[in-house]
Amino acid sequence: MAAKTKTRFSRLKIPLVTLAVVILLFFLFDDVVMPRFVQHGMTTSVPNVIGVTYEEAVRILSGQGLEGKQSEIRADRLYPEGIVILQTPPANAQVKYGRGIYLTISGGEVLIPVPGLRGKTIRDATFTLERSGLSFGSMRYEASDEYPQGTVIDQNVAEGTKVSAGHVIHVVVSMGKSGERVQIPDVLRKSYSDAERLIIQAGLKIGNVTYQLSVDLLPNTVMDQYPRPGDLVIPGQAIDLFVSKKAEPPTNEN
Repeated sequence: MAAKTKTRFSRLKIPLVTLAVVILLFFLFDDVVMPRFVQHGMTTSVPNVIGVTYEEAVRILSGQGLEGKQSEIRADRLYPEGIVILQTPPANAQVKYGRGIYLTISGGEVLIPVPGLRGKTIRDATFTLERSGLSFGSMRYEASDEYPQGTVIDQNVAEGTKVSAGHVIHVVVSMGKSGERVQIPDVLRKSYSDAERLIIQAGLKIGNVTYQLSVDLLPNTVMDQYPRPGDLVIPGQAIDLFVSKKAEPPTNEN
């Protein structure tokens, strides 16, 4: 009896396996072979995948019968790391099914280490920041027994801190030792930019700037200053300037 049952099961096993193979081949043919055969030579529109993750972009492209491929990784300020920032061909282009779409991935923003500015002159500190891709900001003056007059004694962002390109760094500048006096430079008849540079180099700062009409001097020329040239003042003293501006042509009221 057992032998008969075993024989009957063996006879049924072969058709069942054959049926399973046929069903598997049917679905494979229907889902893989037929779509490729039907899509051969046809075109599709490339979807826009900029702004999504690489994995999501591959999934979206696959849904359109396209293949997402990583092209390169590039630093980018706008998109976080791992986000698609560029695609080739671009969105809405008509391409053949199965076409590879090359994706450029964001590597994130490149951060810049802040250089040390202590002990540098204002000029050197400015050049150092510019070479690093950063910007020189405002200056505040303090007396210092350690640092010479006109040199940087502190900065608002510590050396080595990583910041974005173009970040503004503010500094504290030495006025020299307490009780010292500096001589006011003569900036009369100089351009405003030259006057500002000479005043700052002397350890002083620009005070009020008053613009006055002048027909004899070029615009932005220093006409007068207060305190007067040669006076001795404490470091950090504000120097008021009177600067020329272009005279307006008379209006014809006739």
